[in-house]
Amino acid sequence: MKQSKLELFVGAFVLLGIAAVAYLTVKLGSGSLIGGDTYMIEARFTNAGGLNSGCSVLVAGVPVGRVEDIRVDDTDYTAMVTMRVLVGLRLPTDTMASIKTTGLIGDKYVALAPGADETYLESGARITMTESSVDLESLIGKMAFGSVDKAKDEKEPLP
Repeated sequence: MKQSKLELFVGAFVLLGIAAVAYLTVKLGSGSLIGGDTYMIEARFTNAGGLNSGCSVLVAGVPVGRVEDIRVDDTDYTAMVTMRVLVGLRLPTDTMASIKTTGLIGDKYVALAPGADETYLESGARITMTESSVDLESLIGKMAFGSVDKAKDEKEPLP
């Protein structure tokens, strides 16, 4: 009798654990652990390299939303990033959006820098001031090849 009660408690505990993991998986997947109601805003970037759906949106280092979607605009071939941010966060219309990296080779995120305008972005509005992602590989390549060309120029005699 005691063995079957123990098995029943262990089974109930395991089911409760699986239910908790499933609940957290759904909440994290939808980004709703950020809390509260959200609204959508867009930003246009010339380069959104490394940014993915689900990446964080930060204001002053505090998570305030998630990247919902990234697509290419057919007219000018720029990256349109759709973000979902908290309703309580009233962003001025002159807010600037930048794609940043956590650390040297870390994950990408969108950093919002609120401006000083007295009108606020509505749901579906577009942020016009943006700063695209820095392509670290091409930057390192330019630095490496630039220094090689300088060294070669220094060794060659002048005509």
